[in-house]
Amino acid sequence: MTEHDYKYLHQINSPADLKKLSPDELPAYCDELRHFIIDQLAANPGHLGSSLGVIELTVALHYLYDTPDDKLVWDVGHQAYAHKIITGRRDQFSTNRRLGGLSGFPRMSESPYDAFGTGHSSTSISAALGIAVASQLRGEGRKVVAVIGDGALTGGLAFEGLNNAGAANTDILVILNDNNMSIDKNVGAMKEYLLGISTSARYNRLKDRTWNVLGRMPSLRRFIQKVGNGLKHGFLQQSNLFEGLHFRYFGPVDGHDVRALTRVIGDLKRLPGPKLLHVVTVKGKGYAPAERDQALWHAPGRFNPETGELLSSVPEGCPPRFQDVFGHTVLELARRDPRIVGITPAMPTGCSLSIMMEAMPERCFDVGIAEGHAVTFAAGLAATGLVPFCNIYSSFMQRAYDNVIHDVAIQGLNVVMCLDRAGVVGEDGATHHGVFDIAALRPVPGLIISSPMDEPELRRLMMTATGGYGAFVIRYPRGRGVTPDWECPLEAVPVGRGRLLREGSDLAVISFGPVGNDAAAAIDRAAVDGISAAHVDLRFVKPLDAKLLRYVAERFDRIVTVEDGVVSGGMGSAVLEWMNAHGFTPRIEMLGVPDTFVEHGTPAQLRRLCGYDTDGILARIRAIAAE
Repeated sequence: MTEHDYKYLHQINSPADLKKLSPDELPAYCDELRHFIIDQLAANPGHLGSSLGVIELTVALHYLYDTPDDKLVWDVGHQAYAHKIITGRRDQFSTNRRLGGLSGFPRMSESPYDAFGTGHSSTSISAALGIAVASQLRGEGRKVVAVIGDGALTGGLAFEGLNNAGAANTDILVILNDNNMSIDKNVGAMKEYLLGISTSARYNRLKDRTWNVLGRMPSLRRFIQKVGNGLKHGFLQQSNLFEGLHFRYFGPVDGHDVRALTRVIGDLKRLPGPKLLHVVTVKGKGYAPAERDQALWHAPGRFNPETGELLSSVPEGCPPRFQDVFGHTVLELARRDPRIVGITPAMPTGCSLSIMMEAMPERCFDVGIAEGHAVTFAAGLAATGLVPFCNIYSSFMQRAYDNVIHDVAIQGLNVVMCLDRAGVVGEDGATHHGVFDIAALRPVPGLIISSPMDEPELRRLMMTATGGYGAFVIRYPRGRGVTPDWECPLEAVPVGRGRLLREGSDLAVISFGPVGNDAAAAIDRAAVDGISAAHVDLRFVKPLDAKLLRYVAERFDRIVTVEDGVVSGGMGSAVLEWMNAHGFTPRIEMLGVPDTFVEHGTPAQLRRLCGYDTDGILARIRAIAAE
């Protein structure tokens, strides 16, 4: 479909325009919207499958509700592309996730139609409840809808919101977008429960028959609801979880029949109190490659929209991704050591624990989108003498902070916490940058906090972490490293020992993690200018290498620290604190993420904006040397 083939797309610049269409025109508009998103994401990558799965639902909601006065809260926000296009951002959509362009997630500062910012999962029901209660207190009478995926429903916060909303008897509609997928295939008892509801043929036949016979008679709506509830109890032979939480449950309904959705949601809009509509959808709906391989097409990168061919090729000899080195190494370690198990909260493919899962499924655990549970589950395993490798994205580990302190650190358990996606991650923006983990975890007693400069160092740190030292954190970034020949022997390194990579005479540069490669490149360029800078790879921010720091302090009165994390409370702060405690007073320039939320863009663009890419480090070295 080309621009000239669109009949409706360019007529719809707001929900008010959408309401001008007749119900019979909505399917054609949905088709055009789907084609537009496919064409846009083929050239400018983003979250494809999740957005294609909610086209009809999004259209139905904006067709029926008076947004932005009525509030729609999307959970997780990467399913909100159609929402953005309908709400006046179609012509800007080509800038989605690009530096200075649209965010890939709803943002309150971007549009009045974005009722709440949602980058992490399971937050929508709590936020929507707050909005609904505020509306009730003010007597505003606005409607509030939360759209949550079945994957996000595995998060504990979602149940806390459901419990509170049901008890409060607040007027709120929760739409459960059930596609049996989050990023990878959903797991756990909730998945089986929803599958039982949506696939009970006996229940659905009788429910549909009852609806068809009586549903056209408005006076019998209440009776139909009672009949429906009886059918659920009688024929599913189980109580309905949502009704047990005081939500009136409706469904399941076909999430791709836009006309039926408008009828059902229109009816529910008039019912007061907490309601849950169970909508069954297909992730990637309407694009065959995305329907066939839903995990791959969650965020596929650039592709040919006509053939489905992925266009992002990896040159021969290119360094591997850090997550793949983790995946191969944890399997290698597990084959040597029967104590080792793997844990991930719904990210087996993203963090590459899937490599071990395929070879040793009985020793790997995908616990769903439940980071706090993942950490405490790991602590329980460690309490019996096992060595769990718990792999959680850095920004998601923020949600398990209490579990790290209370369940792991206080008890001194040997849980290996691998923080993937540490540092600025790029196009997903402020909600996903893993820049707070050093500052957040550094004050916790007993933690070991490390970061490899390259892939062989990641392997060595993983080997070291199995040595019974207690809670052990390894942070590493998204994407490729620097060393194609990464398969070094598995050898442990001394805990708390850094490396002097280069001698110097004018100043010292102390780096932590892979950003040390940018520091090394800057130091090489500075040497061409006649500036002699020493280079220290700290490797551990806790415990610090006191011997190496003393060596630096006794030789240099000017030090530059470089880290891929927030400067406030980070590695540079740790060095400064150590120097002060031991009576040294060098001038220390700290490079990293400033005291602000960093927006979306490529990692290279963001490091440049923050001043700690190679050019930024070089500029700071030159400025200090010139003083």
